[in-house]
Amino acid sequence: MRYSSNHKAETRQRIIGEAARRFRKHGIEGTGLVPLMKALGLTHGGFYAHFESKDALVQASLEAAAEQTLERWQASTAAAPADAMLTPATPAGDEPVRAVIDDYLSARHRDEPGEGCPLPTLAAELGVRGQPSATADAMIEQMTALLADCHLEAGPGDGGIVALAAMVGALTLARAVSDRAASDGILAAVRAALQPAPREA
Repeated sequence: MRYSSNHKAETRQRIIGEAARRFRKHGIEGTGLVPLMKALGLTHGGFYAHFESKDALVQASLEAAAEQTLERWQASTAAAPADAMLTPATPAGDEPVRAVIDDYLSARHRDEPGEGCPLPTLAAELGVRGQPSATADAMIEQMTALLADCHLEAGPGDGGIVALAAMVGALTLARAVSDRAASDGILAAVRAALQPAPREA
């Protein structure tokens, strides 16, 4: 059978896309290569035509998941209405960060880990494996910059990382508890706590 010249590249992207979903949903150790390839109609042996190892796939999948998450954040900020109904704690101009927080700490994001941010599932596992990632570094840097630029402040220069840590932690806890009401309460409490700081006149 003849394949198009870009068949290998397309197959590689299919593997990355499916792996990115499975790693976010089941974790690295919980994702086997055999069931991954079988789900795509491919053989386990064929995996090595595209990647040297599972670790190489983890890196490529983390990059893809990071790109998807940052694109989602950008879409949330772009879609935030400029004339939205604002609370006293949310001054005009801070709606974009409010949109990001509300989307991140939503029931939908909690319930669809395979389509969401990779940090709640993978950050601890990468640390335990002794494989910190430059991709995670870049992703965290971009996320904290967006949050800091929108005036979420816990102290001089600390607002972005504090907000991101609170969001990732809240989502992790919300997914871990069995009581749905408690899970919803965690998300709601952190959404309420992460209010943009008042802007200077």
